[in-house]
Amino acid sequence: METFSSKDMALKAQKKILSQMATKSVAQMFIDENSSEILDELYRVSKEYTRNRTEAQKVVKDLIKVVVKIAVLFRHNRFNDDELQLAQTFKKKLHQGAMTAISFHEVDFTFDKTILSVILKESRDILLKLVNTHLTAKSHGRINHVFNHYSDEELLTQLYNPSGSLKPHLTKICNGLNKLLEDGTL
Repeated sequence: METFSSKDMALKAQKKILSQMATKSVAQMFIDENSSEILDELYRVSKEYTRNRTEAQKVVKDLIKVVVKIAVLFRHNRFNDDELQLAQTFKKKLHQGAMTAISFHEVDFTFDKTILSVILKESRDILLKLVNTHLTAKSHGRINHVFNHYSDEELLTQLYNPSGSLKPHLTKICNGLNKLLEDGTL
């Protein structure tokens, strides 16, 4: 017996089309203005850290593709109860990461690269479990790429260097995270 579902086919087509169009304008359908500004700052951090515009664009594009695909899955109610529980765990871990990042920024001499790196890696692992049966290995690779990049302890050290060139970007990122926390998005 053939198991064809037009709903499944439409979802696959939507994910494919949106992944091909991972631009800022498409992302804005799923990502608010504040989050978009945070993404811009993350791009600038990556570009300055790697000194490679192409790599910086790739990591942010991968991040946008993952966010859009997960948003599509949520909008189509594709997650079962256990996965929704994982999604809540992921959201709590992101909230913890945002609070930690902001605290390290606001309170001098508290930065600990290991703590922030571990939170990001734990977030990555939870997200990979969440999308395990929904996204392809290529998307899993994108998740790894994004989280491995931003959890790099050397990048974090440079980002939190009080006299470093990345400090203005960190300030804007933390301001954006504060807004997300205040409006309950994160």
